[in-house]
Amino acid sequence: MNSENSFGYDYDLLKNDPTTVLLKQGNQQVLVVGKYQARVMTSSSQGDEGFSYGWINHELIKSGKLGPHMNAFGGEERFWLGPEGGQFSVYFKQGDPFIFEHWQTPEIIDTETYPLVKSDKQKALFHKDFEITNYSGTKFKVSLDREVALLNQAEAENLLQVSLDGISWVGYQTDNVLKNTGDDWSKSTGVLSIWLLGMMKASDQNTILIPYQKGQEAAINAAYFGQIPAERLIKKDGMLYFKADANSRGKLGIPPKALIPLAASYDAANHILTILQFDYQGEQEYVNSMWEIQENPYQGDALNAYNDGKNDTGTQMGKFYELESSSPAIALAHGQSLRHVQRTFHLEGSEEQLDQVCQKLLGIKLADLPWK
Repeated sequence: MNSENSFGYDYDLLKNDPTTVLLKQGNQQVLVVGKYQARVMTSSSQGDEGFSYGWINHELIKSGKLGPHMNAFGGEERFWLGPEGGQFSVYFKQGDPFIFEHWQTPEIIDTETYPLVKSDKQKALFHKDFEITNYSGTKFKVSLDREVALLNQAEAENLLQVSLDGISWVGYQTDNVLKNTGDDWSKSTGVLSIWLLGMMKASDQNTILIPYQKGQEAAINAAYFGQIPAERLIKKDGMLYFKADANSRGKLGIPPKALIPLAASYDAANHILTILQFDYQGEQEYVNSMWEIQENPYQGDALNAYNDGKNDTGTQMGKFYELESSSPAIALAHGQSLRHVQRTFHLEGSEEQLDQVCQKLLGIKLADLPWK
């Protein structure tokens, strides 16, 4: 019998779905489900018995029911679209107030199936054509190609520039290409951006780690759902330490001028170091997702982190935290494409082994983390 934290437990829930794809090399496994927008539901570095890194909402999936606002199926990397708020939002209808009651995730990134084009043990390619309208009434006609691929050790070590010998690990990459198949886009009427979000399991000893450009502390947005309390967010020597225990709702936004294109988290209870890498082409404009009519709709974030907790209705989605990256805001002409690649790595080992990786990648010691 698989434990509730095991990959096998999650795989048992989803293995009979005809859109489920299992990527596998040795003990490394990545579970992708077309029915849930080709999202990576979870992964493991130690086979079916290994820890399942993604947070999955078993109760909601088993119910077979769909709810309002957003169906929080879970999954450690899903494809979404930006912006979330503002006059170019695709989550609010024209004229509606920017409050939770009126927030609605579009069906195309919430409930629709993305058809599988082809797959083997190492990668799976999905394709979807769709149309969507923003708050200002601008209609977009687009196609999406999303490829999920397992990384081998040589690729992973080259990308991370560290040795993974003796460490239990899994790494995968998603390559997302959004093509404008309709009218030319204009920034004056809004554009779409690729937004990739990962729901991971929270723990009381879990810390999100985000390096930033020193001297740019003031540019970091810590007030999405009210200011994050000082005891939950520490800014020190170019590093953000954000408590990821799913006990207090809060969101961080890192704009391009403060960005170092890397994020991580360390779960000291389970000795798991998670690393997020993503494509970054230097300072460009990013969509703004603040829930308000915006003066600066293209002064948004390239990287976000979220800790779940009770929302303003007193309910909570689940015991998870999120690491998220976005593509720039680009006005695509008809036939042009936008591409965003993100890589997720999970490393398990002794604290000494993971500390060496953490020091090399982030320049900090695990022993110095505030919540352990």
